[in-house]
Amino acid sequence: MKKNPSGNQGGSFGARPGGQIVVTNNTLRNIIRNVWNVQDFQIVGGPEWINQDRWDVNAKAPESLIQQQPQQQQTVQQQQQQLLMMMRTMLADRFQLVVRNEKREMPVYAIVLARPDGKFGPQLKRSELDCNALAEAIKRGEATPPPRSPDRPFCGTRTGAGTIMTSGVQMADFARNLSPSTGRIVLDRTGLTGPFDIELKFTPDPLGPGVGDPATDVPSLFVAIQEQLGLKLEAVRAPVDVLVIDSAQRPTEN
Repeated sequence: MKKNPSGNQGGSFGARPGGQIVVTNNTLRNIIRNVWNVQDFQIVGGPEWINQDRWDVNAKAPESLIQQQPQQQQTVQQQQQQLLMMMRTMLADRFQLVVRNEKREMPVYAIVLARPDGKFGPQLKRSELDCNALAEAIKRGEATPPPRSPDRPFCGTRTGAGTIMTSGVQMADFARNLSPSTGRIVLDRTGLTGPFDIELKFTPDPLGPGVGDPATDVPSLFVAIQEQLGLKLEAVRAPVDVLVIDSAQRPTEN
């Protein structure tokens, strides 16, 4: 672990083959966000330097995790979860990081149907994909994964600057993927069940969802959700899981 003196704003955080997690030019706050899988606004407290100092970390899992016997082989998801737990231990050791979970009532958004008749917008469609059934069939060897499409994700979500595209995704998952763009937790209160295909295009607002860019024909997030999906975001308050930072100290570099 060492401090990154580059002065650059961009960074990366990812797992590598061989049981490694490599972090480049990340603040401690962003490392915590990734390791605990929370949104930035769910992190409370901590000294100011956790938002400013940037760090490089190269963490490797012990051989006992990497070299599993065939009968003990884990799924990729299980291995990634163990790597993240390893990172939590490392942060507690190197940064003297102490955190705790709390629930706090905070402003959130509820996504609801916008029209009294419940009619969908043109970019919200019920999906013909049953992703859970397909995944089980692939696991049994009764089906093969379809070829990847450059146009849309398969059984998942693809996000970009001002775009969210889903294929075969539940509405609760779509709501969760709206959170980074709204700066709040988004709760699904549509009452809709079943998987959906969604294509949402909006003007990203770095200061939060506002009025969009009048120089383009692309609306703000709030307007796009209503016009394109037939849904809307309502401001409400609800209990939210937050991660409270009780203490953190700058580490000695290695």
